Amino acid sequence: MLTLKERITHIQACLNAAFPNPPVPLDHQDPFTLLIAVLLSAQCTDERVNLVTPKLFALADNPMAMSKLTKDKIYSIIKPCGLGPQKSKAIRELSHILLKDFNGIVPEDIAALEKLPGVGHKTASVVMSQAFGQPSFPVDTHIHRLAQRWKLTNGKSVVQTERDLKRHFPKKDWNKLHLQIIFWGRAFCQATKCHGMECKICVGINPDRKRPFRHKRP
Repeated sequence: MLTLKERITHIQACLNAAFPNPPVPLDHQDPFTLLIAVLLSAQCTDERVNLVTPKLFALADNPMAMSKLTKDKIYSIIKPCGLGPQKSKAIRELSHILLKDFNGIVPEDIAALEKLPGVGHKTASVVMSQAFGQPSFPVDTHIHRLAQRWKLTNGKSVVQTERDLKRHFPKKDWNKLHLQIIFWGRAFCQATKCHGMECKICVGINPDRKRPFRHKRP
């Protein structure tokens, strides 16, 4: 059985070989458009978000313009992303707050971001990482699942998984690793495939595994 240090070395070697320079998957031009795109990605694929946002941003790509759109207009555009009523309300409200409290600028502060409507810790962490380059390790259900398969966390919660990943990996690698793990999961270790028994990382960590790995839900 590999030690934790050996597992980490194996994981990073595989990730760096497959995705040495992972791109940001959500199309955006600045912190505001990224914030909106990440908000829309909740329970929706990045591919679908990237199909929807060009039409939305053609009408409003800044807080001032977005605040002038009606909730119904926003909803009519973002409906394919799911959770349309909640997301359209949040987008309009956060645009007003950005204008009122932050001079129309997305704050480079995770606590301030988390207070915005529709913005939780994961969304705020993505913005801090991908818009501002601040070391963050956003953990969604997919990263939570892979961290369990790779024996990097006990799987009790996404909060615990984030703590564990931050403890295991150097801070300078967090932003890159977040994206690498996402792309690895999509390409080689999907939720309904591998199950800890097929991809290079899973096999390298658990070469003798005979039964599918059973995950703990966040």
